[in-house]
Amino acid sequence: MMTNDIRNISTLALAAFLVGCSGSSSSPASAPIPAEDGPRIVQPGAPGQSSRTFSADELAQVEGVSYTDADVRFMQGMIPHHRQALDMTALVRQHAGSEAVRQMALRMEISQRDEIAMISSWLRERGESIEMPGMGTMQHSMMRMLTPEQMRELSNSRGTEFDRLFLEGMIQHHLGALDMVTQLFNTSGAAQESTVFKFAEDVDADQLMEIERMQAILDQIGR
Repeated sequence: MMTNDIRNISTLALAAFLVGCSGSSSSPASAPIPAEDGPRIVQPGAPGQSSRTFSADELAQVEGVSYTDADVRFMQGMIPHHRQALDMTALVRQHAGSEAVRQMALRMEISQRDEIAMISSWLRERGESIEMPGMGTMQHSMMRMLTPEQMRELSNSRGTEFDRLFLEGMIQHHLGALDMVTQLFNTSGAAQESTVFKFAEDVDADQLMEIERMQAILDQIGR
């Protein structure tokens, strides 16, 4: 009799536990989170046009979207653009007069190297050349890269004069990257592939932030 009583008690306890679990699953705390509450990304619109907001679900849907020739040109163009930025930051250790400039250059150096590696990998995985075909003076100018004369002047300067030329040159350089992002987003069908889209968005946000920081340092130098 005692064994049967124990079995009956165990059965009742298990049934009560299962009922409790099934009841808790319908509580508000465990209700599914609406898709609209997930992370969202805003794509800036072309001049005169409104921005477009992408939900997490929409971003997931474009994961398999194929890339375009414009995407390839954008990624290829970013490599020499970033390389020149590294040439500029390489001068900072010996030539800069400000610790603020040194710290900013170090952050740029790390991010630009990482991005070159990412871009190169993206291009190779798709069988695309990492070199931009026909890269010449006109392309340098369109991307607002420094001219050989500007690079020589920067290399020959020291201290506060170097800081000023470096910051002015890097602001020019960053504006070129922003131009490249704008051109990409204004090209029909471009920037739909997820990696390209996210990278272009990061470039747009990071370069704008760094331009503001560099301008603030320039303002202090001018005082």
